Amino acid sequence: MPAAVHRTPAIRVLPEPEGLPDPLPEPAAEDLRLETVLGALSDTLRLRIVRTLLLEAERFDHPCGWFGIDRPKSSLTHHFKALRAAGIIRQRQYGLERRSHVRIDDLDTRFPGLLGLIAAWEPEAD
Repeated sequence: MPAAVHRTPAIRVLPEPEGLPDPLPEPAAEDLRLETVLGALSDTLRLRIVRTLLLEAERFDHPCGWFGIDRPKSSLTHHFKALRAAGIIRQRQYGLERRSHVRIDDLDTRFPGLLGLIAAWEPEAD
């Protein structure tokens, strides 16, 4: 019986527009630690957030409301902060709103293949 062929969905890499606000504090690329990144991704909601950003991004960065997650704002803030603190996403402040995108180049350099695994992950149906 032939082995099943799994194709990794295409990760959407969008160009960084000019004139962006400075990013919020985050670890430097060389300070990213695999155990910290995997710890942040061990939460299914955070894994879904990253996968959604990788595969469905419509623009360079997105506000929390774009994801359509039915959770209290304080809960979402916690999850996005955990992803930023681990170095997985970069956030910028736009007035009262924070927008996020995945640090694709930094993560690919430090942990080759990780983003492909996230993109290929298939969440259980709700």
